Amino acid sequence: MKIIIGIVIGFINGMFSSGGGLIAIPCFEKFLKMDKKKSRAVTIFCILPMCITSLIVLKQKQQIDYKLGIICGLGGMVGGFVGSKLLNRISDKVLEIFFIMFLIYSGVKLLIWLILFME
Repeated sequence: MKIIIGIVIGFINGMFSSGGGLIAIPCFEKFLKMDKKKSRAVTIFCILPMCITSLIVLKQKQQIDYKLGIICGLGGMVGGFVGSKLLNRISDKVLEIFFIMFLIYSGVKLLIWLILFME
């Protein structure tokens, strides 16, 4: 089961350059019975090698804007630090509510984007 979860997460991450965590967290909680905070920590740990693998493939196709990647990466480090500190301070229930709200927001934004920009 663990390797199948990894393959699905890796496929989503490689295909869409994000979203692996949105799949990983519910899978870790439901199928591997992890608590909410641990599932998020393990997700972060899993995503790193997947991103490095995708980076190697995309580098070969010369599709990387290094300046933009470094600037956004530095911002991401600050956001990741603040987010991980906050994760340890909020209850599992509040965390679950925020995650559900984030998923709903993301889904609605995607649907709007699809309706407006897809032909």
